[in-house]
Amino acid sequence: MSSADTKEKLLAAALQTLTEQGIAKTSARTVAATAGVAQGLVFYHFGSVAELLAAACRYGAEQRVAHYRPRLAQVTSLAELLVFARAMHEEEKAGGHVAFLGQLLAGAQTQSALAPATSAGLDLWIEEIEKVLGRVLASSPVGEFTDPEGLARAVAAAFIGLELYEGVDPSGADAAFGALEQLAGLVAVLEELGPVAQRAVRHQLRRKTQRS
Repeated sequence: MSSADTKEKLLAAALQTLTEQGIAKTSARTVAATAGVAQGLVFYHFGSVAELLAAACRYGAEQRVAHYRPRLAQVTSLAELLVFARAMHEEEKAGGHVAFLGQLLAGAQTQSALAPATSAGLDLWIEEIEKVLGRVLASSPVGEFTDPEGLARAVAAAFIGLELYEGVDPSGADAAFGALEQLAGLVAVLEELGPVAQRAVRHQLRRKTQRS
């Protein structure tokens, strides 16, 4: 097995171990056992368990973003984005990726190496969401009054919160998704207005923005 193959095997094993056993039980021994390699290879390739987990965080995010990128590229409205988000939520939950995210966020509170790695992993998602928002809002009456980058971060934060919230209150998380869908519906109504009505909406929004 090549060095690159071994590293990738350890990264995948770190993701699996963290998801199945939690961060408290993720060690060089448990990761090596999952990967089926000698424990010393963890330190040979990554230096420490913390560095392995940091690398696994980015590796996992890259894998998931690449998996969803083609579907995100087909989204043409906020309503479609929310439909995608619901489908992704179910897929991620079934694959154990929600549990993995929860473990990373918990570990980042106490392990300094995990915080920037987790943030970098989330940035990969935010970049993709920003592209979608920039595209779908470009022709919307509210497009010029929104910041796609800031909104992408808000969407990512909301999605993370909903992912974790569902673990303690599934019906509450479902209601939150429903409220977001209602908001997307309101934006869709604005987009369906005629040119004159859209100009009036933009005018009112500009006045409100200038006052604030």
